[in-house]
Amino acid sequence: MFRSLARRRLVVLGPGGSGKTTFALLLILALLRTRAAEDPVPVLFSLSSFDPARECARSWLRRRLAADYPAIADADTYGASVIEDLLTEHRLIPILDGLDELPEHCRAAALASLNDTLPSDTPLVLTCRTTDYTCAVQKCGVLTGAAVLEPAPVRTTDALTLLKLATPPEAPRQHGWNDLAKHLDHQPQAPAAQALTSPLMVALARSVYADNDNDPAELADAQRFSTPADVERHLLDALVPTLYRRARQQHPARSWDPRQAQRYLTQLAAWVQAQGTYDLAWWQLYRWTPALAKPWRRSWVWFLITCAALLLTTSILVVVLDVPSWPEDLRWFCLSVLEVLINVPVLGLSGLITKRQRSLARTSVLAAVLSLSGSLAATPAGLYYYHGFPGKMFVAAIGAMPGFSLWLVLLGVGLPSPPCMPSRGRPVRQNGRRQLFHALGLLISVISISEIVFAGYTIAGYAAVIPPGTVPWSLVIGTAAGISLAVLNWVRNPSTADDVATAMSSVQADRLISLISGAACAMVYNIPYGALRVMPWTPSDPWRTTVFAAVNGGLLGAANALAAHSWPHYTIARLLLAARGKLPWRLQTFLADAHRLGILRQVGPVYQFRHAHLQHHLAAGCKRPSHDTP
Repeated sequence: MFRSLARRRLVVLGPGGSGKTTFALLLILALLRTRAAEDPVPVLFSLSSFDPARECARSWLRRRLAADYPAIADADTYGASVIEDLLTEHRLIPILDGLDELPEHCRAAALASLNDTLPSDTPLVLTCRTTDYTCAVQKCGVLTGAAVLEPAPVRTTDALTLLKLATPPEAPRQHGWNDLAKHLDHQPQAPAAQALTSPLMVALARSVYADNDNDPAELADAQRFSTPADVERHLLDALVPTLYRRARQQHPARSWDPRQAQRYLTQLAAWVQAQGTYDLAWWQLYRWTPALAKPWRRSWVWFLITCAALLLTTSILVVVLDVPSWPEDLRWFCLSVLEVLINVPVLGLSGLITKRQRSLARTSVLAAVLSLSGSLAATPAGLYYYHGFPGKMFVAAIGAMPGFSLWLVLLGVGLPSPPCMPSRGRPVRQNGRRQLFHALGLLISVISISEIVFAGYTIAGYAAVIPPGTVPWSLVIGTAAGISLAVLNWVRNPSTADDVATAMSSVQADRLISLISGAACAMVYNIPYGALRVMPWTPSDPWRTTVFAAVNGGLLGAANALAAHSWPHYTIARLLLAARGKLPWRLQTFLADAHRLGILRQVGPVYQFRHAHLQHHLAAGCKRPSHDTP
C-alpha cells in the first residue's frame, strides 16, 4: 500500500501508546524484506534531536546520517558528496519518528522546515500524536503530498484474547483473565476497558501479568482504579520491578535487585528529562555530574586527577631511584604539583569554545592560544625549578619548551574538552597510499617547525637551552613528534562498513582511540619537554632528572589528550555517580540488561526508554516518595 502512494509520503497519527513507532519499524522491515536492487532504503530517524531554530531539516538529515552511519563518511570509497547524493537522488526513505517529542514551540517550525527544504516528491514517513500534529498544521499547514493514517482503538475482546493466549494454559492467571473479561462484559466503559484500548497498555499488561505471577483480576477493582489513568500508573509502576523479579528468578547470580534497578532507572529518566531529550547518550553523562558540567570545574577535576597520578608516580620513582634525602623528595613532590597547573587554563578555556571544526589553520591558532595560557601557568614550576639560572635561559625554559610541547599535543588531538560525538571506528589499513602521503606531509611540517623553533633559540641568544653535544635535536624532536602525530591521524580515520554502531561498540571504540591518543601524546609532549629538563645546568644527577622529566611530562601530555575524548569524561562521571549510589558501577552492563528486558530500546549508539510514557512516569518518581508495588 505504501508503494502504491503517488509520492510515497505518509503521516502516521494516533494517541500516545497507539503503536506509531512499532508501525514505523514494521514498515521498515517490510520495505527491506521486499526491496528490489534500485528501490530506496528506509532509514529510521528520531526527531527528538532536531532543532529547527539551529538547522534546517535537510542539514539535520545530513548530520544524523554522518553520525549514525559513519562508514559513509569515507570520501575515498563513496565520494565526498555521498550523503547529499543519497538525499537528492531519493535513494533513502527517511522514517521520521516522533514529531511530538519536540518541544511544543518547535513542532510547527519542524514541519515547515520539512516542506521548505525537502522536495515535495521526496519519500517520507512521519509519526506524531494526533493532537500535536493538528496544532502544528493549524500554524504552518500539512506535510505536502502526504497521505494520513490513524489506527482504530484496540477492541477489549481482542486485547483479552491476546493476553490469555500469552499466559500459560495451566497457570492460575487464566482464571484472573476470565474474571476480568466477565467484569468488562458487564461494564464495557470500566477504567480497565478504556485503558486496554491502547497497544502500549496491552503490552504492559502482558509484561506485568501474562509472564508473571501477578493476578490480573485486580484491574476490576473500581476503588483502586477509578480512572484509566490509575490503571496506566499501576502498570507503569509494576513494570520495572516485575521484569527484574522474573529475571532474578531465571538467573539469580546475574540479575539486579529490583528495587536497586528501579532507583537507577528513575535517576536516569530524571536526568534525561531534565536535559529535554529522549536520548540516553553515554558521552553526555558528564553533563549530569556537577563536578564536570562546567568548564572551570572540569579543569580542576582534571587537575586533581593528574596531580594524584603525578604524586603517585613521583612516590614510586623516589623509592625506585633511591632519592637520598627527604628535602629532595619534597622538592620533586612540589614540582610535580606545580607542573599540573599547566592543564587548568588549557582545559578551562577550551571548554568555553563551542565550535569544534577541525580545520588545520583554526586548530593551529587555537592550540597556540591555549599553549600560551599553559606556558604562563607553568611559571610557578619554572620559578621553583630554574631559580638562580641566567635570565635568558630561564625565560626560554619556563615558557618556550612547555608551550611548544603543549602546542604539538593540541595540534594532534584538538581541544581538550568533551566532544559533541564520540570517536567512531577503529584503526584500519585502507587507502594506504593516501595515508602515507598525508603522514609524510605532516612529518615534514612538524620537522620544519621544530627546526624554526631551535633556530630561533640560537638567533635570540638562547643557545645554552639546547642540550650539548652533536645530536641534531631539532631533527630528532621533529621526527619523533611528527611520527606520533601521524599515528594520531591514522587512528582517527572514519569508521568502516564493518563497524556496528551500538552503545557498547561506541564506548569500546572511543576507549581504544583515547588510550592510543594518550600514549602517543605522552611521547609528543615528552620529547621537547624532556630535552628542556636535561640541561648542562640541571642537578648533579641528570639520570634521575631525566626519568622524572619523562614520567611527569608524559602524564601531562596524556592528560591533555585524554581530556579531548569522550570515554575519559564518561568514566570519571560514571565513577563519581556510582560512588554516590546514583548509578551502578557496571553501567553499560546494566543498560544492556534493561534493553534485553524491554525497558530500553536502542537507536544506534544511544538508548531510549521503551516509550515516552515510561520515561515521564519514572522521572516523576524522583519527586514523589517511593512505594513498594503490590
